[in-house]
Amino acid sequence: MYLEKQSTYAELCRNFRWNIPADYNIADYACDTWANAEPDREALLELTADHRLRPTTYGSLQDRSKRLASALRTNGLTRGDRVALLLPQCPEVVVTHLAAYRMGAIAIPLALLFGPDALEYRLAFSGTRAIVTNSDGLAKLQAIRHKLPDLDIILCIDGGSGDAHDFDGVIHDASPDFSTERTGPDTPALMVFTSGTTGPPKGALHGHRVLAGHMPGFQVLHEFAPQAGDRLWTPADWAWAGGLLNILLPGLKLGIPVVCDSTRKFNPEAAFELIERAKIRNCFIPPTALKIMKSVDRPQDRFDIGLRTVFSGGEALGKETFEWSREALGITVNEGYGQTECNLIVTSCSALGTARAGAMGRPTPGSHVAVIREDGSVCESGENGQIAVKRPHPVMFLEYWNRPEATASKFIGDWMATGDQGVCDADGYLHFFGRDDDVITSAGFRIGPGEIEDCLIGHPAVRLAAAVGKPDPVRTEIVKCYLVLEEGFLPDDHLRGEIAQFVRTRLSAHEYPREIEFVSEMPLTTSGKVIRRLFRDQAKAETV
Repeated sequence: MYLEKQSTYAELCRNFRWNIPADYNIADYACDTWANAEPDREALLELTADHRLRPTTYGSLQDRSKRLASALRTNGLTRGDRVALLLPQCPEVVVTHLAAYRMGAIAIPLALLFGPDALEYRLAFSGTRAIVTNSDGLAKLQAIRHKLPDLDIILCIDGGSGDAHDFDGVIHDASPDFSTERTGPDTPALMVFTSGTTGPPKGALHGHRVLAGHMPGFQVLHEFAPQAGDRLWTPADWAWAGGLLNILLPGLKLGIPVVCDSTRKFNPEAAFELIERAKIRNCFIPPTALKIMKSVDRPQDRFDIGLRTVFSGGEALGKETFEWSREALGITVNEGYGQTECNLIVTSCSALGTARAGAMGRPTPGSHVAVIREDGSVCESGENGQIAVKRPHPVMFLEYWNRPEATASKFIGDWMATGDQGVCDADGYLHFFGRDDDVITSAGFRIGPGEIEDCLIGHPAVRLAAAVGKPDPVRTEIVKCYLVLEEGFLPDDHLRGEIAQFVRTRLSAHEYPREIEFVSEMPLTTSGKVIRRLFRDQAKAETV
């Protein structure tokens, strides 16, 4: 499914139609179409320890994924079984995903940052039968192995150990003759656990159509990709929907090489170096990472930045970072919005003139998105409500795994409620206000934390910020902010007062932080979102 370039957003939406075949398997569209036509075409470019880019072709991905599917089938795995991945960005991630899809199995990407408890919950809850990991992941699994009775097969890309088998050895010995299962758009293919910003993570189950559903949003955000010379990269973990579905799988489908870097900790200098060295043209960079990149002085003078498109999403980007990107990177960031359950439903595109500072964008072609009231009626422009998307939609999840009540409660009639507060302006642009649980109620005002945080990082001393409501007997809640400072600033009362006044004069008297606490680091989900829930709990505990 390709979007033809149009001159206006209205024309693009008017001419768009969904066209998803009755037989649809992600392995066919993300690999085999290219592998059968151009087996030597580069699919991945892996950054090696000596800073070379090692290519992986579509032909190699096809061969290895068929062999892995054969090996898993020989060892008893079948249609509907769950296959987990606990890996950094590397070709083995793609091989495992494709093998699972070929079998009609369900792939479950997991972040290497997870500790044993988080892994145990996800693996046990999903009834995972096989997992592919590396030596770091294997060490974590050993501590919980006895609590996972469904887990039959462990493959390690760093070699066999104990009851874990060598990934490469298993593939080498397996047959390349594997016929991909016949699947349809609604056949379960992928389970992505929610990031857990507001509660325990849930397993959002997606059908094979999830790839087709992402394509219009991906192509709008990357200004009608593919274009000559396009090359993709994201610092986001491929275990997160942002890394997997915003970059990796759409890039593979369109034949755009994807750069993979297994570096764990995000480093802004290294990010610019990689963009230059790998000749990256298209990025998905979450807002938190972009805010960290602001610490790099004069990037255009120091690095050869040949970017064509940058897309950001996962949280509100904010006006400060939007304007910085234009000045420091020489590019307008296209902002997108969605959730694990229904991703890339709102997009912007500077080529169409729909990228606007402080706005998430407009509904993606093929998406019916609105701000609604509690009864499901649509809000007037300028009226606060909950952002929602109407079903059916190819990118929408099938259900929460083994959580029928949670699945039912996600909908108000045919509207899938996101749990995010927002507003739609008179021009049809959507603005993010905050998660339902994040909204601060103070002296009768409803305050979204995003605007405060955006203002805070405009202060030269502030690197990262989180705003939450702290219970207060007079105002219901007061605004309390947790800040990570830039190097060279002293965390003292004078700076607290200066920052509070900075917000008060730029926003309003009811939005400024009445309490400020300096912290050494910001707790983030694997998708790079601030876990405000931890700060809310901490602030609440202070009042007890």
